[in-house]
Amino acid sequence: MKGARYIKIICLLLLSASFFVAYSQTEISSEVEKQISRNQRVPAYIDIAGDTIPTILLRPYVKYGNDGNMSAKQERYYWKLVRDVRKCLPLAKLAANTMIETTEYIRTLPTQEEREKHLRKMEKDLVKEYEPVLRKMTYSQGKVLLKLIVRECNSTPYEILQAYLGNFAADFWQAIARLFTADLKMDYNPDGKDALIEKIATKIEQGEL
Repeated sequence: MKGARYIKIICLLLLSASFFVAYSQTEISSEVEKQISRNQRVPAYIDIAGDTIPTILLRPYVKYGNDGNMSAKQERYYWKLVRDVRKCLPLAKLAANTMIETTEYIRTLPTQEEREKHLRKMEKDLVKEYEPVLRKMTYSQGKVLLKLIVRECNSTPYEILQAYLGNFAADFWQAIARLFTADLKMDYNPDGKDALIEKIATKIEQGEL
């Protein structure tokens, strides 16, 4: 299916782009800084009365009620979505974590040449490792991955591609995506239309699925 092929290409571009978004020439944008502050989950150290106490920041635990009785059709859809989210969530987290880690690391490199060399190597390694995974994804899994990238990166796929490839290329891939009922400018609404994806993703993170 051509639609599945194009969605997979877009997803691969997004994974490659995730660390370029964090790097614009030699400066890190304020928008990326905000993004990092929202997403970064690392040990923090709080000084209380002269003592340094290691503290781990955790997501709040979310307790969901009973799903109630589902029809056979609803149950099939639910477990198919569970399968898709379980497969795609690690890739979305990879994009977000790569953005954070790359931003931190390139700050330690003294020259632009070294930074660009590091980014080229990362792109090559990332494509080599994850292209086979993306090739095996279905069309529906590609669309779920786009949603989860928004969830984890706090940026739309369009914004990520725009930062990486520029306006023209981002518009081109947006046009391709729209041909196959996808939208790279999609938002993520965990309390609305994406509530089921959010519920499943949260349960997976909490070890309940």
